[in-house]
Amino acid sequence: MDTLRQILLIVHLLGFAALFGGLVVQAGSQFKAVNGAMRDGAGTAFLAGLALVGVLEAGDGDVNHAKVGVKLVIGLVILVLVMANLRKERIPQGLWVGLLLLTVANVAVAVLWSSAHA
Repeated sequence: MDTLRQILLIVHLLGFAALFGGLVVQAGSQFKAVNGAMRDGAGTAFLAGLALVGVLEAGDGDVNHAKVGVKLVIGLVILVLVMANLRKERIPQGLWVGLLLLTVANVAVAVLWSSAHA
């Protein structure tokens, strides 16, 4: 079960890396758009995160439900915004910044909100 947890964690992190990379690669561009890396990264991170929580719940892992809930909401907002704007030629600068901030916030929650303080 621990091997599956580690694999899902790696896939989850790779999803966020793809999402973040898809956002950052456009930093210097005048026009922003949802790209494949953002789409695939958001979906991968979200689904792998859900699976990871399921594996933790099934095992002996101590799950911080408040932390998972916050990450779930942020991840779902990111996923919905990405998918809703997927076919648009451009997205507003504010949406791009918002997606970037939400992505960083989700990583910050994961790293800074430790299970011991819940």
